[in-house]
Amino acid sequence: MTQRIGLYAGSFDPITNGHLDIVRRASKLFDKLYVAPMTNTSKNYLFTYEEKKEFIEDEITDLKNVEVIDGKNELTTKLACQLGADFMVRSMRNPDDFGYESGVASINKVLDKNIETIFLLANDKYATISSSMMKEVARFGGDISEFVPKSVASALVKKLRKE
Repeated sequence: MTQRIGLYAGSFDPITNGHLDIVRRASKLFDKLYVAPMTNTSKNYLFTYEEKKEFIEDEITDLKNVEVIDGKNELTTKLACQLGADFMVRSMRNPDDFGYESGVASINKVLDKNIETIFLLANDKYATISSSMMKEVARFGGDISEFVPKSVASALVKKLRKE
C-alpha cells in the first residue's frame, strides 16, 4: 500500500497555536507529515530555522508520524518531490487568505502536476492569529500567551527587547 505523505510548509516565524492546530489535524490525514519552516524572501525573520524547529518539535512530541525538516532555501514543490509527498497542506483563516492560497496552489500545480493541495480551514478560535500580529502585539507589551506556545511567547519577548 502506498503511503500518504503530506508537507505542511510555512515561514512559522513564530509558530502559533493556529499552526499547531493545523499540524495536529493534518497528522490524522497522512501516514507521514513533514512540517517545514521555509524561506520566504519577502519576509524578514526574527527566529532562526533551528529555533523554529525546536519550538515545533517541543509541541508535537506525541505525534509520531510528524517530522520537522529544513525547508530553507528550497522551492516547496522540489522539497515535496524529494520527500515523496504528493500532498501540500495549506491553511486558511479567512476569505482574504483564499485568494493568496489558491494562487499558491495553482502555481504549485504548474510546477508539479502530481501535487495536490489540501486546504484546512482554521479553527474559529485561531482564525484571527497570524505570526506577524503576534510579533506586533509582543513588541508593544501585549499578552500573547493564549495565541502561541509558552516557549514562543517567552522567546518573542526576549528577542524584541534586544531590538
